[in-house]
Formats: sequence, structure tokens, C-alpha cells
Amino acid sequence: MSLEVISKAKVCGGWHKQYSHKSISLNCDMRFALFLPPNASAESPVPVLYWLSGLTCTDENFMQKAGAFKKAAELGIAIVAPDTSPRGDDVADDEGYDLGKGAGFYLNATQTPWASHYKMYDYIVKELPALVEQHFPVTQTKSISGHSMGGHGALTIGLKNQEQYRSISAFSPITNPMNCPWGQKAFTQYLGSNKEFWREYDASELLASAQSRLPILVDQGDADNFLQEQLKPENLITAAKQSDSEIELRMQAGYDHSYFFIQSFIDEHIAFHSKYLKA
Repeated sequence: MSLEVISKAKVCGGWHKQYSHKSISLNCDMRFALFLPPNASAESPVPVLYWLSGLTCTDENFMQKAGAFKKAAELGIAIVAPDTSPRGDDVADDEGYDLGKGAGFYLNATQTPWASHYKMYDYIVKELPALVEQHFPVTQTKSISGHSMGGHGALTIGLKNQEQYRSISAFSPITNPMNCPWGQKAFTQYLGSNKEFWREYDASELLASAQSRLPILVDQGDADNFLQEQLKPENLITAAKQSDSEIELRMQAGYDHSYFFIQSFIDEHIAFHSKYLKA
């Protein structure tokens, strides 16, 4: 499949590039961003950290605001950041920021009018890694991380595909979407009213019923405005105890939901993943 370069910039000795391509999974043109560290070559391919962004974001938010390139270059890790939803004039949308474009929730929609395009789960799990591994000097070794809605995506995708990833991390994830307003709105629209289908995309439900074999790191700011109503990290910890899974939740004093929070701890997350990507 062909790729079109949208932009490129040298940074920290490596390269940040944006690409567009025709997505089979999503039935539309998609964009993603890639950071390749300076040591990446055909003779020396590098592992990949996939980053999933949150509501209203695109591939650009993390790449421009997180300050992740210096540590990724130092440790020899590529970063891939996809968009958060399908895009295009014929793609279904909603007036709210928490549904439709910019709010794909990293699932496979089954309901009209969403099902024809909103297959973000298949895109992240299957199509995008195959595309990246075909065109760039990377290995099949990968980990996954994300923020807010993207933290939900990282947790659920990692837990459902433990053979594909080495580690999972998240900033301020939506840990129990079945029991919060963001998740209930999105799941009703994308998946219908049968809550048994919702469980397949709920990290707390998945973790409670099956032990995680992957290391998981979660950072949560205790000054996050969405903490109590939307994020509910305590539910994820309860689920981990039920399945005897290992998970580290770090409550960070004074931090909110913003990229100031992510920038403060992203180096530690990249170092965390590096331990397992290089193992």
C-alpha cells in the first residue's frame, strides 16, 4: 500500500514524519505520524511504541506537545501516533466532541451509521502495524500507550492481544467506560444497547476476568477534573486484584488532564517500555 509524505522534520537526531494512506479497515484516507530514532536502519531495525491519543486529538497532539523524542532517540525506540478516528466528508459525525470524528474509542462499531467507517480496533491492531512494518526499519516488537480515551484504547487493545505487545502504559485512562458518561454515550451509539458487547472494550471488565501477563503502568493526576466522573482508576485496581494481575498505578499530586502532565512523566513511560522492548 502506498504512503504519501505530508510533512517531515529532523528532531533529536531522528526524523518525525506525517503520512497519509488509504485505509482498508476504515474505508477512508487516514493520517499517522512516525518518529524514527537516529539508529534505525534496514540493518538495525528498532522496536515501536504505539501511542493512542484522547478525545478531540489527532496524530499531532502527542508528537508536538509530549516532548518524547529525546528519550526515544536515546533508547532507540520508534513512536507511531495514529489519528483518533476515521475522517472525511462521508464519515458519520456528531455535534458533541465525545462522539464521531475525533472520538473513535478504538473499537469496531456495529451500529448504523458508524459501522461503515468506525473500525479503529482493526486499524490499530492489524492494519497500521502491518503498514509500518512493511515500509520502515522497525521490528515486530511493540508496546502500546495512550492518554484518556487513548489510555482506554491502549489498555483494552493490550489486554485483548497480549501476544502482540511487550508492555502497556496509560496516562489518565478511561478505565471503566461502561460506568462513565463518555463510555456509555459512545458504546450505546457504536455498539448498541447490549452491554455484553460493551465488556469487550472495557479495561476493568477485561482485567477482572483474565489475568494480564503484561506489565502495566498507569499515571493519574489527582487534580484531574475528570478523575471521579469519567476515569475511575480505582475500578481498574479492583479488577487487577480480582484476576491477580500486576499493575502499577501512580497518583501524581497536583497534576491535571493536560499535556503538561504527560510531558512531566513521558520519559519514565518510554524507559518503562524500553525494558520490555529490549528484553
